[in-house]
Amino acid sequence: MTFQVWGWRREDASQVLAWVPDAEGGRRGMLTRRSLATKDPTAVERANLLNMAKLSIKGLIESALSFGRTLDSDYPPLQQFFVVMEHCLKHGLKVRKSFLSYNKTIWGPLELVEKLYPEAEEIGASVRDLPGLKTPLGRARAWLRLALMQKKMADYLRCLIIQRDLLSEFYEYHALMMEEEGAVIVGLLVGLNVIDANLCVKGEDLDSQVGVIDFSMYLKNEEDIGNKERNVQIAAILDQKNYVEELNRQLNSTVSSLHSRVDSLEKSNTKLIEELAIAKNNIIKLQEENHQLRSENKLILMKTQQHLEVTKVDVETELQTYKHSRQGLDEMYNEARRQLRDESQLRQDVENELAVQVSMKHEIELAMKLLEKDIHEKQDTLIGLRQQLEEVKAINIEMYQKLQGSEDGLKEKNEIIARLEEKTNKITAAMRQLEQSDNDLLTQTRTIAMSLVKCASSDTQDQYKLVKDISF
Repeated sequence: MTFQVWGWRREDASQVLAWVPDAEGGRRGMLTRRSLATKDPTAVERANLLNMAKLSIKGLIESALSFGRTLDSDYPPLQQFFVVMEHCLKHGLKVRKSFLSYNKTIWGPLELVEKLYPEAEEIGASVRDLPGLKTPLGRARAWLRLALMQKKMADYLRCLIIQRDLLSEFYEYHALMMEEEGAVIVGLLVGLNVIDANLCVKGEDLDSQVGVIDFSMYLKNEEDIGNKERNVQIAAILDQKNYVEELNRQLNSTVSSLHSRVDSLEKSNTKLIEELAIAKNNIIKLQEENHQLRSENKLILMKTQQHLEVTKVDVETELQTYKHSRQGLDEMYNEARRQLRDESQLRQDVENELAVQVSMKHEIELAMKLLEKDIHEKQDTLIGLRQQLEEVKAINIEMYQKLQGSEDGLKEKNEIIARLEEKTNKITAAMRQLEQSDNDLLTQTRTIAMSLVKCASSDTQDQYKLVKDISF
């Protein structure tokens, strides 16, 4: 694993040492500036930061899982993780000039996450509302801690590295966040979602902290490996001891429970023996009572048989009487059934006749309605003819007056009068015919009404009124 120590100036790059594993895998050698001169320094820096991030995240996850509870701010691997993330975010950061000093902080790109990820607005507002944070670097450190507690640090930074055009305002083109190493680190951060952290950001001095990476947590020698193996063996022995003690405790508790059960069984056995003696005495008493009841049962059986013979004779006598009475009842039933059949047939005939009368009544009512309609139509025609006759009479009178007033048109007027008189005679004849037909219709209507009265005896009053109305 290759890493580079930070904190020195770029001019002192000749003093930088890098640790790399040799071919055997156990020893490490020192490479001077001459062996690193062929590589791009920025690429080496990104590789070192990526390796440090891998070590930090892996160590934090393993230690947190072995720790077995929620992490707090004083946990060393967690502190080193935030230091490594701060160095990763600072790599390749552009320097912004102001009137008083140079400003180089990671709060700018982190603040940009709110615009890209709407759910990050809450964490940004919380950081800005925290009392005691005076510098942008302190706000950035608080932002990282809150994002870890929310388990969304990987999601926030993923949205950030996707927008390369926006990141170019804050980072150089060779920065870690602008290259593939940034995407790899974001992918590694997803594993931190298994960790539960409870960090107190409010009372912590985040402005004045110095971010220094402690390489001793990640560098191990043979003695440390041996100590670790011995610690593992001791832990295994202690686990076995604890298991044996727990097993012994469980066996002791089992033995004590068995003793108590034996005592209770002995007590219950004594009680059962006493109950058995009482039960035997009860059985003897019950046997005596059973013998006495059997003798009584024999006497009752003899009396019952005698009573049964007497009852059997009585039942036979009653059965003969019942047979005679049943024969008479059957005859009465047959007679009643025959009468019922006759009454049913008579009722059916009456119902059929009633249905015929009802249908006839409906037909007569329909015929009367048609006759009334015809009478009304003829009356309307008669009224129209009378009006025409009145008009003709008025015209005749007018023509007669004009005939008296004009001697020149006497002949023509005479012809017109003759035609009008002829027309008047025709109309008068038609009126007489209509009056005759009207009288005939009235006569027919009266005849039908009288026949209706004769056909049906019910509803006499209503039919009388109907006949009276038709006659009128």
